[in-house]
Amino acid sequence: MTNQEIVQDRHAGGQAIEVADENLVFRQLVIHDATPTGAQISHAAGFAPAQQAVVLHFLPDGDLEDIRPNQSVDLNAGRQFIVVETDRLFLLTINGERFEWPSRMISGAVVRKLGKVPPEDELLLTRVDEPDRVVAPRDLVDLGKGGIEAFVSRKPSWKLNVQGVVLTLHQPTIVVKQALLDAGFDPTKGWQIFLIVKGEPKRAVGLDFTVDLRTPGIEKLRLTPTGVHNGEAAATPRRQFDLLEVDEKHLDALGIFWETVIDGACRWLLIHNYQVPPGYAPRMVLLALLIPPTYPTAQIDMFYTSPKLNLTSGPPIDRTQVAATICGTPFNGWSRHRGPPTPWNPATDNVITHLALVESAIAKEVGQ
Repeated sequence: MTNQEIVQDRHAGGQAIEVADENLVFRQLVIHDATPTGAQISHAAGFAPAQQAVVLHFLPDGDLEDIRPNQSVDLNAGRQFIVVETDRLFLLTINGERFEWPSRMISGAVVRKLGKVPPEDELLLTRVDEPDRVVAPRDLVDLGKGGIEAFVSRKPSWKLNVQGVVLTLHQPTIVVKQALLDAGFDPTKGWQIFLIVKGEPKRAVGLDFTVDLRTPGIEKLRLTPTGVHNGEAAATPRRQFDLLEVDEKHLDALGIFWETVIDGACRWLLIHNYQVPPGYAPRMVLLALLIPPTYPTAQIDMFYTSPKLNLTSGPPIDRTQVAATICGTPFNGWSRHRGPPTPWNPATDNVITHLALVESAIAKEVGQ
């Protein structure tokens, strides 16, 4: 037996309905007619005939049907009603066109029907001092708050960050290969591709994988070169000193080509083919981190690139003039340091957290 049947049985044959006023607070009533008229519903809600209350049948699809006093209602079509006393018409606009509505309340479904809004479009209620409100078919909007409520429709859109390039899509799904093409990356370059979802481990995906942007928490597609194409690194990586185990596992999981080298008194971590976001030239560099002998007790500071990164917009990048030479290759250092609010903590900071600082510093210069 359904909940509705239980309610009906409890009231010994009476028909359970729900009635709301202009405040949209539904209350349960019992009416002793399987096909009540608008007048009977109005009376059950506490209105006298002289009040000429408007009875609106709130249908499951969100439509609001105006029920005349002598019109019968099939309760199988829905048991929710809005009963309000009104003596005026309410105005609204839909995509700039003006409409009149005989009730203070209107549903999203009715707005769509009035304005002939395509079902695939989003419906929004425009607001001045806060973001526009998305209105679903069964959402109700109060037209009597003062002023004329304005509704607009638009094609829905989703955003996907592909290694710093933000795509705006009008479909909720996209194949990874197409996402790379749209973002300006050559999918034949042998990328390792990771889907980054907030709160979840990164997930390796292939070119044929379909990204569903309706999935909560999707942040980006991260691209990492699977090999060395410009001759910068030897086929076998150099490992002249060890990093922390957690660092090495992280770098290996990224699928990047990395090395540790000792040049004089300095220990360097080298990350080859490090990808930077649009707005820089070149788009791929050799990234170097100076690893102190007493790391992680001593912090990793700054970072270095070869060749030097330049903004395609023209202006020089502040505090990137520190010169270094590593195994005969010239580098430019970025003077980016941790501030007092977040000092280096040997218990929690490492190569992984410093790479996050690197990514943030580089992204900041191009407004990301």
